[in-house]
Amino acid sequence: MRLANQLFTKYLVGRGVLDLLRFLGEGTNQEAQLNLNYNDNEEREINQMTPQEANAYMKEKMGFVPRMFSVVNQIAPPAGQTFADFYATIFGNGALPTKIKELMFMSTGVAYCSPRCIIHVVPAIEAGATDQEIFEAASVGMIAAGFVPNGPGIPYAFEYAAKCLDIAAKYRAGEEWEYLPAPKFNRGVY
Repeated sequence: MRLANQLFTKYLVGRGVLDLLRFLGEGTNQEAQLNLNYNDNEEREINQMTPQEANAYMKEKMGFVPRMFSVVNQIAPPAGQTFADFYATIFGNGALPTKIKELMFMSTGVAYCSPRCIIHVVPAIEAGATDQEIFEAASVGMIAAGFVPNGPGIPYAFEYAAKCLDIAAKYRAGEEWEYLPAPKFNRGVY
């Protein structure tokens, strides 16, 4: 967590935002409040990560490597590590367990017919989700698709709910699975 704060701070410093925070804080020590001290050794560690190490780190922290980051990590491995730390902070066990958070996100993907969100069925399984829990969460998303403003509608979301169950079955069986065909660069239309 501290490392993610440090990287975020370095990002902000380069854009003058910390000066703005200091100004808005009217004399308060924003840097102390945000724990924004950094250590050159930690920076060196993150910059020395290889693409393979970044992918392994993401798999460990997130349960999967998003397709986008399998490319990004080839160019900028620290980005993958930083994102994985951020993800672990949000999706880690808290008031709600990781499994529930992943099922919620998957359900949102069903509601909005987002193949990039239904991939969260995989970390939900890794967190202990049963097929029945996956089915129920996907069903909630399917129904929500008919009620959210400008939602795609229940019949369209049904396909995504069914895809969640398909991915889960293939993943559990150790078979190859795909949540989305290879990009066609047609504005993200599935």
